[in-house]
Amino acid sequence: MDVDDSTVEVNLISKEGDSFPVTLNVAKMSELVKSMMDEEDGDDDDDTTKEIPLPNVKANVLQKVLEFCKHHMTEPMTEIEKPLKSSLMADVVQKWYADFVDIEQVLLFELILAANYMDIKPLLDLTCATVASMIKGKTPEEIRQTFNIQNDFSPEEEAQVREENKWCEDA
Repeated sequence: MDVDDSTVEVNLISKEGDSFPVTLNVAKMSELVKSMMDEEDGDDDDDTTKEIPLPNVKANVLQKVLEFCKHHMTEPMTEIEKPLKSSLMADVVQKWYADFVDIEQVLLFELILAANYMDIKPLLDLTCATVASMIKGKTPEEIRQTFNIQNDFSPEEEAQVREENKWCEDA
């Protein structure tokens, strides 16, 4: 029996146990969920809504992931050119997607982890491109400041590393 993936619902369960009902076509944007659904197809009890536990994804992050997936179903994201043509995400993707990743760093990195865990390539591409845009055109010191990275090189060690990698700066 063929079912329409846009009408069947599944519940995605966050790390905290919160349940997020979504249509199957949205849920299947995640290769992880898709493979879990395929494994469960053998034991069909169609009267109950399937629950997919996602123990590595917090509720607030899963909510953002689903917001992305739902929007992606109606307006697919344009392919991200590599290397990035700009450090402004609005020049790289549509406005909605640029606004979507205009978030706090902590949430951005949690979205990267969730997209990787759930295997959602467009979301992983978008979030990683956002981090790349935060690095693009910056000096090592500016990058350290942006990501709050401690410089653990002594001035001598840093001079040596710069000398050994001088070819990078010439390119």
